[in-house]
Amino acid sequence: MAYKVIQWSTGNVGRHALRLIAEHPDLELVGLWVHSADKAGRDAGEIVGIDPVGVAATNDMDALLALEADCVCYTATADLRPGEAIADLARIAASGKNIVSSSVVPLVYPPHVDPGMRKPLEDACNEAGVSCFTSGIDPGWANDLLPLVLTGQCEYIDTLRVMEVVNYATYAQPTVLFDTMGFGQPLDSTPLLLIPGVLSFAWGGTVKVLAAGLGVEIEELREVHERLPAEETIDLGFGVVEKGTTAAMRFEVQGIVDGEPRIILEHVTRLDDALAPHWPQPVDQSGYRVIVSGNPSYTCDVQMMGDDGDHNTGGLVGTAARLVNTIPAVCDAAPGLLSVLDLPLVPGRGLLRRK
Repeated sequence: MAYKVIQWSTGNVGRHALRLIAEHPDLELVGLWVHSADKAGRDAGEIVGIDPVGVAATNDMDALLALEADCVCYTATADLRPGEAIADLARIAASGKNIVSSSVVPLVYPPHVDPGMRKPLEDACNEAGVSCFTSGIDPGWANDLLPLVLTGQCEYIDTLRVMEVVNYATYAQPTVLFDTMGFGQPLDSTPLLLIPGVLSFAWGGTVKVLAAGLGVEIEELREVHERLPAEETIDLGFGVVEKGTTAAMRFEVQGIVDGEPRIILEHVTRLDDALAPHWPQPVDQSGYRVIVSGNPSYTCDVQMMGDDGDHNTGGLVGTAARLVNTIPAVCDAAPGLLSVLDLPLVPGRGLLRRK
């Protein structure tokens, strides 16, 4: 019998998740939550550009949570509303539904989140006997599952570095790009992402879950970053980055073990491939890199490409697919807040196209 799933939002990740749910052989789409009133009442398939699926979108949370469903795929943006998103998740869990989510990214490793912040969700899951798993591509499988697999093939490990090396010029999410990350802002500005502690809040969970997988504890999280300006004005089509404003950013969240950075998360982000040529470069196109220094040492590059030929689409589909494909495992897991360490290997069961 198929697992019944509600999709929550139709944004950058949600529209792909809805399509993947509708096409997955082991899942059945039974509901869709939308924010805007103009989408309410429309067929879910029509909203995301696929054939009608016979499920009408709604912005009535009570009606949606009254549906019979095994899981909710919650992908609503939460960068600026983590507390509100956790309250949503707790209400969903209390209705007896498991959750997969890409929204409150520190929850990739639940112990990283302050107990007072995560308690309502944790309590709701335990009381209702359901599970909540947060993942994606980054934070997510590219910097937790993949590196953990590689480290399992070592004699010893000295350092572990996980990297995103991505050109964000086609990432059409203006609020995230300009307000949260600070592209197009003066080099001396302090966008949300670079307020002290924010990088550690967002990606510290990734560093800590890697440490947990390696059986060590993080003594301290350290943040470092640098920015470079646009050499010419860049028109992205959904916003303009003026010459001299931020157009490239590099940051690290360093996990300190035995007084030294031993587990490092790094992002190298550009809006133009020609910027910062001295910074790490992708092998061919934007993607993710894992560097395990030890015996043996490994360097693994993952490059993604959507079927539209765009790497950012590939990243969004990879985020949605990680959530959607784990739904059966999450529904079958023990109640509570889960991390990658709590789930079995999730292969692409049933996804091989047949001629």
